[in-house]
Amino acid sequence: MENLILVFLLVVAGYGFQRLPAFPAPQAAAILNQYVIHVSLPALVLWKVPTLPISSDLLAPILMPWLMLLASAALVLLVAKLLHWQRPLVGGMLMVVPLGNTSFVGVPMIEALYGSHGLPYAILYDQTGSFLALATYGSIILASYHGQGMPGFHPLIRKVVTFPPFLALVAALILRFTHNPPFLEFYLQRLAETLVPVVMVAVGLSFKLRPPPGESLALAVGLTLKLLVTPLLALALCLLLGWQGVAAQVSVLEAGMPSMITAGALAMAAGFAPQVMAAMVGWGILLAFASLLLIKQLLYLLV
Repeated sequence: MENLILVFLLVVAGYGFQRLPAFPAPQAAAILNQYVIHVSLPALVLWKVPTLPISSDLLAPILMPWLMLLASAALVLLVAKLLHWQRPLVGGMLMVVPLGNTSFVGVPMIEALYGSHGLPYAILYDQTGSFLALATYGSIILASYHGQGMPGFHPLIRKVVTFPPFLALVAALILRFTHNPPFLEFYLQRLAETLVPVVMVAVGLSFKLRPPPGESLALAVGLTLKLLVTPLLALALCLLLGWQGVAAQVSVLEAGMPSMITAGALAMAAGFAPQVMAAMVGWGILLAFASLLLIKQLLYLLV
């Protein structure tokens, strides 16, 4: 649970930095976010993706993140239409609702709830789903919703293929066949390890105890979709497909993890309702302790 405590302390530190003249919050947060996009996130992709563990036998943790990505994105679009959300808010919600914090929060939480027996399934869910989804789906959402309107096909493709994390993903898939040299592994790991501290401080710099006026409903809806509706859908899907045991239970809990820190940072960097996105990430982490324990009580259905 030390990782969860560290996350909380980094957010608090970033929130405290808002009051220091040396950290003008909007500018400081934007600089940190750009560092993540161009340095630490590509390093993380290059470090992790070449060693992705693929197993055709573990259908739940491999397929669940992609099924939940489609379902939650569809839910966001439906709710956005019903509530008449503005385009930047829709783009942000399409980042922070489908993409969950399945690694830095997910892995230690699964270990706390299931011990070491649940960790392989959590790692499989995270590495075969969340990382790839961020680099592919995340790139498309950022390219599609950035600016005043939907770009044409060619501008969209150009934005996607020139997005640093996407370029890192392509390189990482090539490296699966060649393997990273040991010295490169060392530097990639060190750069990747800067991601969470930098992002969490950036989240703290942007975090507000209250969302901007008129956005309380959007925040409440986003948190409900992310922390409750999505894992309940995952549970229903497991029952429908007959997925049982620890692998299925871990997959349901991973589907209910709070918003991915990096997805929130990218949404903020793109100008997608940044204060709401920061609140989604910050409050999501705080509320996830209660929501995950609630979902855990329902998992007896998958025994």
